[in-house]
Amino acid sequence: QKLGSPWLMKIEQKGSGKGATNVKMTYYCTTYSSPLGPVTLASDGEALVGLWLQGQKSVSDAASTELEQRDSLPVFQEGKDWLEAYFAGERPDASQLALAPAGSPFRQAVWRMLREIPYGATTTYGEIARKMAALTGKPGMAAQAVGGAVGHNPISLIIPCHRVIGAGGSLTGYAGGLAQKVWLLRHEGVDLGGMTWPGVGPVK
Repeated sequence: QKLGSPWLMKIEQKGSGKGATNVKMTYYCTTYSSPLGPVTLASDGEALVGLWLQGQKSVSDAASTELEQRDSLPVFQEGKDWLEAYFAGERPDASQLALAPAGSPFRQAVWRMLREIPYGATTTYGEIARKMAALTGKPGMAAQAVGGAVGHNPISLIIPCHRVIGAGGSLTGYAGGLAQKVWLLRHEGVDLGGMTWPGVGPVK
């Protein structure tokens, strides 16, 4: 099965001369049927490396990745159990899931902060930027830098980037789609009063 993904790419180690090698990572996938439509889970065989909604936007220069259907992986069953509980209105603990999102140290740090946002709560890009600045010992950090890391979150829902909003309550972007972001926030019981659609007006 061939699926386009911004996070799962063929990895090649190239060399020259004697001993040059080419190594292609193998990734596996399965699908979960959610109230928002099909959700694809991807794994390296041991941990989840990707989770995305149907039609989720990709990074434009991303390569396509060969994914092998492997529904029986234990990590997939654990991920589906988590999704089942989440969509049933429960608050499943994601800390016990094996996750291995690929990204730079900066993005990894941002994603760890996303996992600290409580169920039913939101934070802003600016607030994460302030925490990142404090963490790295810098006097300040642009919210746009954090936005880039949030936008490249490879494991949606479980790493809850949908809980990040813009200054003043703007919903801003969400790779899975703004309508899905609103659905998820409402599902978690977030009060959307004061939140706005970018360039449109209040969320109703």
